[in-house]
This record gives sequence, C-alpha cells and structure tokens, in this order.
Amino acid sequence: MLPKKRKKLKSKQLLYLGNKLSLKGRNVSTVEFLSGQLEAEGYKVISGSSQKNQALRLADMLLMVLKHHSRTHILLIDTYSTSAFWYAYLLSQLAYALKLDYITILHGGDLPKRLQSHPKHCQRLFSRAKVNVAPSPYLLHHFEKAGYTNLSYIPNTINLENYKFQQREQLQPNLLWVRSFAHIYNPLLALKVLEALLKSYPDAKLSMVGPFKDDSIEDCKTYANEHNLPVTFTGGIPKEDWLEYAKDFDIFINTTNVDNTPVSVIEAMALGLPVVSTNVGGIPFLLKDEQDALLVNPDDVHSFTEAVLKLLKNPELARKLSKAGRQKVEHFDWEVVKEKWHAVISD
Repeated sequence: MLPKKRKKLKSKQLLYLGNKLSLKGRNVSTVEFLSGQLEAEGYKVISGSSQKNQALRLADMLLMVLKHHSRTHILLIDTYSTSAFWYAYLLSQLAYALKLDYITILHGGDLPKRLQSHPKHCQRLFSRAKVNVAPSPYLLHHFEKAGYTNLSYIPNTINLENYKFQQREQLQPNLLWVRSFAHIYNPLLALKVLEALLKSYPDAKLSMVGPFKDDSIEDCKTYANEHNLPVTFTGGIPKEDWLEYAKDFDIFINTTNVDNTPVSVIEAMALGLPVVSTNVGGIPFLLKDEQDALLVNPDDVHSFTEAVLKLLKNPELARKLSKAGRQKVEHFDWEVVKEKWHAVISD
C-alpha cells in the first residue's frame, strides 16, 4: 500500500520559494538544486524567484503564492537569518491567511540570534509551519532550545555520484576557497593566511571561487595587489566546472565568521580535499577537529596558518582527513536523504 500512497502524494504540486539567482552570477541555491531533485522524484514543482532586485523578488514571491495557492499541496520557503528573513516571514503570513500549509527550510547561520531578537515574529513564522526543516544539528539544537517541536532534521544534500573522490596524502600548498564574496564569510582571512604561508612555502597559491555579493571583493583585490599575493579570483563558475577545477588543489579553506552547514564544505569533502575551517555556528556540529577536518577560531590568522602547515607536514593526517571526509558526506547523498523529504511532504 505504501508505494500507491506515495505515488498519489508525489502527483501533488509543490511551490518552492527562495533566491534563484545562479543565472545572475550567484551560486546555485538550495531552491534551484532541491527543486530539480524533487521533480525527479515525481513531484510537480513551481519555484521562484529569479528577480535580482530585492523588492521585485519579494513581490514576485508573494504574487506566486496568490496565483498558485489553490492548486498547491504545500509551500516550501528557504529561510535565512539576515534581510531575507523578512521574505520568509511575509510569505508565511500570506500562506497562513490563505490556509496553505508551508514548510520552512532553515539556512541562516544567525537564525539563533533572530530567535532572540525577534521572538514574536519568529513565533508567527515557525510555530505555524507544518514542519521546520533544520539542515544541521546546530539549528535543530537552537530551535529545540527555543521551545519548537515541529522540527525535522534533513541535511543539505548532494548527488555523490557527481563527485569523484581523489585521495589526498602528500599535499602541496595549493589552497582552494569556494564561497560568495561577502563580509560575513571573511574572505580577507584567506589572503592573510596565504601571506603567512608564503614565508614557509614560497610556491604556495590560492584560488578563490565565487560570485561577488558585496564590496568585500574590492578589499580582497586591494590587499592582494598591495602584498603581491599569488591568488586567482575566478568569480562565479558553474558547479561542474569548479568540481573539475578542484583537482589541482590540495587543501580547502573555509574562513567564515557565520555559518550553518555550507554545501561547499560538504562538496570539498566529497572530492577528498582536507578541510581547514573556522569553528563558528554549525561547523562544530558538522565537523570534528582532528577527525574529519581541522577547526580553528574565527579571524585568527596564526591558528589558521598553523593548521594548514600541520596538514602540509603530516601526510598521515592529510590522508586520514581526506578519507574520513568522504565517508562522512556519504550520509548527505540524495539517495539517502530523499526518504526524509518524502516523509515531511506526505506526513
């Protein structure tokens, strides 16, 4: 009986709203990736919005709810912690007024702060949701602590078959950074680490891959020029291209000051790249220091550089982290995660 029930439910229409901006120079977002995965499972998915202007994007999303609500089984809302939090809030209030069930998908690394700074708005948004999907034990913990019970842990996912594992062991000082250029991700720290690393490894190099979200890219370019650093700024490139590009690098660095469960780190681990990351937000819930990554305090050039040097000087540790990282992300494969999505949509 279960297969018949699931087939019927998958014929239902889903409306999924978030930032679909990859064609506007941004990274592929969850709404873009997950929509395709759900469609492949048999659901009918309508998604948006690709409007770059924030006001137009919000208006587009609200209009999509009004247009499609009567034929929609459930609304999925990507929920972030900064200004985009208000998109989710307004969408949820409209859905509630229209008696449309909705699921929030929690992304923002600073959502725990939002729970404290705007408790009434959060209560209206999250308590009325059919389910709040937490992609990390970190957010699950903080939402449980705040008293929410309508929660489900579903990790960010990848198609593991698209990630060719390359065992790293004898590392070269070739660093890779993949993220949107934004101050909260502290890209300048990557350059300062490279500068410090050059004292021990004059042939060290760094490539920074990602779209330019704010003026942090200008700070980085100025710093690189002033210190004559061997760094490449590629801008945003298609995922399949950077996965191929990553073959030429040996260490993945994640310099962020705010984080949840970054897909770029999961992808790096799938490729076999040992990871050095700051220990902020959800990172310590995702990675364990010395077991599958090296973790350091945020904005600490010395500690970050020492961690990179430790990997370069210790092939056995590099091999261990490379192998353990791949093993961990096998739990993030879509073939494993999809059953959890079926459950929350059909429940």
